[in-house]
Amino acid sequence: MINEIVPYQQNYHEKLVDIWYRAVVLTHTFLSEKDIQFYHHIVQNEALHEVEIWVEVNGNNEPIGFIGLNGSKIEMLFVDPNYHGQGIGSRLLKNTEKLKGSHLEVDVNEQNEGARAFYKRYGFVQTGRSELDGTGRPFPLLHLELKS
Repeated sequence: MINEIVPYQQNYHEKLVDIWYRAVVLTHTFLSEKDIQFYHHIVQNEALHEVEIWVEVNGNNEPIGFIGLNGSKIEMLFVDPNYHGQGIGSRLLKNTEKLKGSHLEVDVNEQNEGARAFYKRYGFVQTGRSELDGTGRPFPLLHLELKS
């Protein structure tokens, strides 16, 4: 069975929210449970409808990772923790490059060392920093760009 990257479908919504939640609990250890619930509400009710979503599905058409785009800016990239380290994030980025070109941007939480390392391996470089995240909370963001 071969994985495939497909556009968002409404029937994927709950599974994507679940992937987001499990990935955040695993990788965003700097967030409190209250913080996670705050962001969970946003992802559940707003965020997935405000961006262009591409989903990697397995051979059973089950979502295992997704990327959310606003033009050439990556707003979110999450992979089911059961599939971490299997190239899904890189495939989603390569698909994004095909769709949007090789000048991509992403903001990553400064405290999320795994994400920082992932984007650095892919060739992203830091171009700035913000003290607050997009909701005004005190979780610094690093602004990264890919210029291939």
